Amino acid sequence: MREAVLQTTKLCKRYKNFAALDHVDLTVYRGDIYGLIGRNGAGKTTIMKIATGLASPSEGTYALFGKTGAEADKQKTRIGCLIENPAFFGNLTAYENLRYYCYQKGITDLKQIDEALDLVQLTDVKNKKFRKFSLGMKQRLGIAFAMLDNPDLVILDEPINGLDPIGINELRSTFLRLNQERGITLIISSHILTELYAVANRFLFIDKGRVLAEITKEELDLACSRCLVIKTDNTRQTATVLEDQLHITDYKVIDSGEIRVYEETVKPDELNKVLIQNGVNISGIFESGVSLEDYFKQLIEEEAQ
Repeated sequence: MREAVLQTTKLCKRYKNFAALDHVDLTVYRGDIYGLIGRNGAGKTTIMKIATGLASPSEGTYALFGKTGAEADKQKTRIGCLIENPAFFGNLTAYENLRYYCYQKGITDLKQIDEALDLVQLTDVKNKKFRKFSLGMKQRLGIAFAMLDNPDLVILDEPINGLDPIGINELRSTFLRLNQERGITLIISSHILTELYAVANRFLFIDKGRVLAEITKEELDLACSRCLVIKTDNTRQTATVLEDQLHITDYKVIDSGEIRVYEETVKPDELNKVLIQNGVNISGIFESGVSLEDYFKQLIEEEAQ
């Protein structure tokens, strides 16, 4: 069974009459790159602030590395975060800025600076002044700051905001390196689904403080894939006809009334004809499949109904 690094149960955060979080349930497992997806003000940052101790929940509970309450507070030393960017000094080099924060954090082993810079591939520019850094380099230095304590979990709030394609690609490589080479669990928030899709293996969709969906990348691919949807009152009989008569194996039974066929060569009219000839009661066959952005929009629309 996978270890839960962060788990929340009916987590709420209210500011007077405004609900920033409304009964949020989520689970982040060790080794995840967990994408928090939502519009600005959806509640992503509030989740991160509660996990790192920058805010307290109004209701509900959360666990860090399996610990709750006071024991969870002790686990926060295992978290590196970049929620509100540290104030780096323009006239100091990358190394000097991190050394300053080592003193602030009580870190005496300055070798950790070089290790952090190497992880984000800034070793070659460690003596370059911060004010001369590109935005992408500044973001990576922020991640190096989050890595100074050798954390098991790194939490990053909108790290790709404002980056050009080159900067985004560099940061994406950094995320994968931290996860795959160091085994670090990451929670990354963004309102840009396509960029998180490139690195994350699990996703939480949130809007107006409420969870819309928590799904794996495989489930997201399935939800967005182009397919033929068969509506029927007998999925078992339909599946038998698909396999025996049409030799279709790339399909999935979604529930008691729906099957999705993913083989691209299948034509709706031919499929309908064979099913009817074999006595299958069909209420509808139609093409489906959406873009990542449209999927998110559909979740929001369904929640509003």
